[in-house]
Amino acid sequence: MTQIELQPTEKRGRAPRAVLCKGSELLEFTLVLLPLLAMLLVTIDTAWSIFAKSTLQRAVRIGVRNGITITRAQSPTGTCLTSQVKTIVQQNAMGLLQGSSGLSKIKVNYFQPPPANSSAAATDVSTQTNGNAPGNIMQVSVRNFSLLALVPRIFSWKQSADLSPLVFSVYSADLIEPSRDPPCIGTAP
Repeated sequence: MTQIELQPTEKRGRAPRAVLCKGSELLEFTLVLLPLLAMLLVTIDTAWSIFAKSTLQRAVRIGVRNGITITRAQSPTGTCLTSQVKTIVQQNAMGLLQGSSGLSKIKVNYFQPPPANSSAAATDVSTQTNGNAPGNIMQVSVRNFSLLALVPRIFSWKQSADLSPLVFSVYSADLIEPSRDPPCIGTAP
């Protein structure tokens, strides 16, 4: 018996598949990389703004909790309640409220609640010397904090990038606890 060798049949005139696909990896990588980078940058920017707002919210909550319970004996000599609360907020802001410009964004207001069974609004007593009396409301806020985006926002190739900051405010309030020896109120807000 004779053996017959079979030769693979090739179609004449067409390049092999490997030659036709050469360079497609680079094109596919480019088409995937650009949207991936855009999504990654949006995620990082969103996380940064959530982190900053929650950090400031936590700082004002800590300021209120300390402010409503501090007595004159617990406060440093010569320090009034408003300046103590502002310092506490600034220390807990993780560097977001540095210096005198950061300190100027922190506001401490005092309100006298309306009488029971009344629909009247609370009265602002921040400028009165007894504004920090027990039973009043202490409100600590960081107002108009502007946070710059980490990456400029590009919405269209026809207009320039949006470099405007995100501006937000955070508030926290609570009733001042009864105390026989409240510290001086200081200059509010």
